[in-house]
Amino acid sequence: MADIEYLFHLNKYVGPKSLAELCFRVICKNLDIISVKEQCDKENSLRSLSKGLVLPTDICDKLIEYVLRSDTIEFHDEIFHIFSDTSTTKLKRVKVARSNMTNQSAQILISHKLVELELTDCPYVTEAAIEYINANASNLHSLACRGKNSFINLAAFYEYDKRGYVFKIPNLRSLALEYIELPPQQYNLLFTGLSNLTHLDLSNNLYVVYFHSYDMLPNLVSLILHNARLNTQAEAFVNSICHLKNLRHLDISQLESSQARFESPNTILSNIVNVLPQLTSLDISGTNLAGIQIVDRGIQAVEHSSYFEFDDISNSKHCDIPGLVSRLDRPLQFLGLYGTSDGACRRRNIPAKLIAGDANEDQILVAAHVYMNNRPGFLLKVLNDLYRVYRFENCHRMDQALCAILEAMEKHPLEKHIQIRGSGTLFYVIKMKEKNELEPQLKERIVSTLLTGMSMYKNEESIMRNVCLILCQFRIPQDVMSNYEALVKLLLHSVKHTHQGGYIQRIGTYILNILACHVTGREKRLLGNLGCIKIMLEVIQYRVRFKVFDDVLEVAWSTMWNMTDETPINCERFFNENGMELFRKCVKQYRHKQELLKNMMGLLGNIAEIQHLRVHLVQEDYMMFVEKLLHSGSEDIEIPYNAAGILAHIASDGVEAWTIKRPNRNKILELMVEAIEQWDIFSERNINYRSFVPLLRLLDVYHTPQCQHWAVWALANLTTVYPHKYCILVVREGGFEKLNTLMSDPRPYERIKELAHFVIENCYHSNNSNDAYDHQSPVNVEFGLVN
Repeated sequence: MADIEYLFHLNKYVGPKSLAELCFRVICKNLDIISVKEQCDKENSLRSLSKGLVLPTDICDKLIEYVLRSDTIEFHDEIFHIFSDTSTTKLKRVKVARSNMTNQSAQILISHKLVELELTDCPYVTEAAIEYINANASNLHSLACRGKNSFINLAAFYEYDKRGYVFKIPNLRSLALEYIELPPQQYNLLFTGLSNLTHLDLSNNLYVVYFHSYDMLPNLVSLILHNARLNTQAEAFVNSICHLKNLRHLDISQLESSQARFESPNTILSNIVNVLPQLTSLDISGTNLAGIQIVDRGIQAVEHSSYFEFDDISNSKHCDIPGLVSRLDRPLQFLGLYGTSDGACRRRNIPAKLIAGDANEDQILVAAHVYMNNRPGFLLKVLNDLYRVYRFENCHRMDQALCAILEAMEKHPLEKHIQIRGSGTLFYVIKMKEKNELEPQLKERIVSTLLTGMSMYKNEESIMRNVCLILCQFRIPQDVMSNYEALVKLLLHSVKHTHQGGYIQRIGTYILNILACHVTGREKRLLGNLGCIKIMLEVIQYRVRFKVFDDVLEVAWSTMWNMTDETPINCERFFNENGMELFRKCVKQYRHKQELLKNMMGLLGNIAEIQHLRVHLVQEDYMMFVEKLLHSGSEDIEIPYNAAGILAHIASDGVEAWTIKRPNRNKILELMVEAIEQWDIFSERNINYRSFVPLLRLLDVYHTPQCQHWAVWALANLTTVYPHKYCILVVREGGFEKLNTLMSDPRPYERIKELAHFVIENCYHSNNSNDAYDHQSPVNVEFGLVN
């Protein structure tokens, strides 16, 4: 095993996605690219490879991998049928995990005469798979059946006994069989004909050390008995493995320490390392084999053993694992001490180069590496320890920890507790990193990993909370744009389905608001297409109904304000979802809530910019309300500013568009001008204009100069306070020509021309630098991580 420095590398996470990976993702979402669907009966359909296509091994193997990752493919039999023709497709290494495939698909995949086959948690694959394997075993070097749904069962062993074997795989080198419950005498039959095996994994099995079948496997170099039922009698255990003279790796770790209390642990451990002279890697995690640390170092004794009774230890050499005294001059390359009795991993003198344990950051990261693939129970404990380290202690290997956490979450997407603890630990790692220390590609990988876990557990609030807290450490939306649609879908689900007013709904609405604010029209339209307007109105409807006022209500209106900015289709959606009725009710219930009114009026201002929608606003109750807001008495000009903007846009349609008697059009225009002249031209703004087209359009409304007055004041204010952002916008969108035309026309009154001149002067003196300011409702989010 490599040194800890080389176990995890951030480099593998920071590169761009390969073209092949992007292609596989697209294909999995659009299988019609490579296949055609054929209805085989009323309920089921199967896919076949399109005529003329031939897929080589590398593509076929990877396609299986991405099919299993995809959450858009429900029935795997339909997809695996693509590989039914071995002349046009070729598989070599197949790993299928957590699949609903049946024997039919298993037979198709195995018929490719595979080199490697791994089936994990495939409950519908039966013992018939053994016959498929034997019939196509000429190239098979590695076979694994993992998970609790094994196709090997005791019922079929009568037939196997009659023919004298289970597997007929002459070239097999690696065999992994988990969760099988065979009596001792059946293992001889299981290993018959597999004398070339070099790697054997019998994790989570019963009775595996009660038999002497290992002498049938003379070439074995690796034996894994993780969480297997062990015989804790010293002599019986050692005798069962004493024939494996070539063994280099032995794993007898236990998830629960209560299951592995060996009698005479020092004797057993010392005998193991003596009967296995080639041993370089040993895992005794979760057992008591490390014994009890001896304080008196004059003589280091062990229990009576047929190999030795005690060792003399000089003062310069000590061994704090009594059973490993003989390895002081020849230390193990790796030793697993995770969760051993008496805190063995915390001892000082241990004859091993790499140690998996929980004593410090390095040991925990080694454990993460060792238990990453097939040890979800241990891996969860490792993540718990990492959480403790990065929350409460000083740490030095944040990059390695980040890699370990991401890898754990990616490899175990369906392990809920790994997703919870992984996301919780990830929050503290990212929080400690410098803001600019994470490269964009790494952030993209982090977001993608988090969203995968979110999608698996949409209703698990602890995961949603942790993910949202991590996202708040990033720049939104810049750091999530490659996953924008997936993130929006998950956030909308959480806002809609979690507890009203709860933390998840609050932070979810907050992030949606930011996602709606800092994006262009394409993303704003996408938000509308995904139902964001409808869900925000549902959130508001609940609060109006039960007379609840909170920050979620404010942010929901702010989100719709941002979504409707220069996006007519979303403005129409607001009307179609009865948004104006909720506007009326909110005005009635919360007319004194200034922040809420500002957001509501901002939304109405966006609607007023759309000519064919303005007719819906010309109603007496709305206009009377807008009139009152012209002189709201607030120090913040945003509310009267938006009120005046709404009036300016409606008035720009001419006298005939003012179809109501109250308020009087001329009177309300006078009040609008009075309000504008009370505003401070140097007022800072909580607003963002991406285009001045709506304002510049009003400069052409000579029949109602009050409209020009509001528009030119807005330009004067923005180019004064934020010249580096907005002056260039005036120039770029043809504002100079319109302003000069306005100044030379006799119809606008003098104050309008003064403001126009003011805008031109600002633009002449601007340095045309860029910045960004957007309107967002402040949200007091109480951050709290789920443990």
